[in-house]
Amino acid sequence: MQDFRKLMVWEKWHQLTLAIYHATESFPQSELYGLTNQMRRSSASVPTNIAEGCGQDSQNKLIRFLHIAMGSASELQYQLILARDLTFLPSSRFEQLDKDLAEVKRMLFGFLRRVQTNEKL
Repeated sequence: MQDFRKLMVWEKWHQLTLAIYHATESFPQSELYGLTNQMRRSSASVPTNIAEGCGQDSQNKLIRFLHIAMGSASELQYQLILARDLTFLPSSRFEQLDKDLAEVKRMLFGFLRRVQTNEKL
């Protein structure tokens, strides 16, 4: 078990989740229970699964939660593209969020690899 709040990958994902919440505030009201909700849930799922995995009593359980987080990260990646294509996100906002997402997704992948190879965290 370890304190997830000390992990840079968790902190970066938390910041991205806050950015997604702010970005979706301007989405059409008709999307409140659609794409707005999906994007918020996908983004929050990643740091949530990191936290939950860190609270487990084995590396295998942590790895399982990190795999779930990777799936949510990919889900968010598509949802950003969809939001851009539906013109819910201006191109400049999409570009920044997409860039940030790619960065933290690499961090998550690196963390997963370190855990899988039992490197000191």
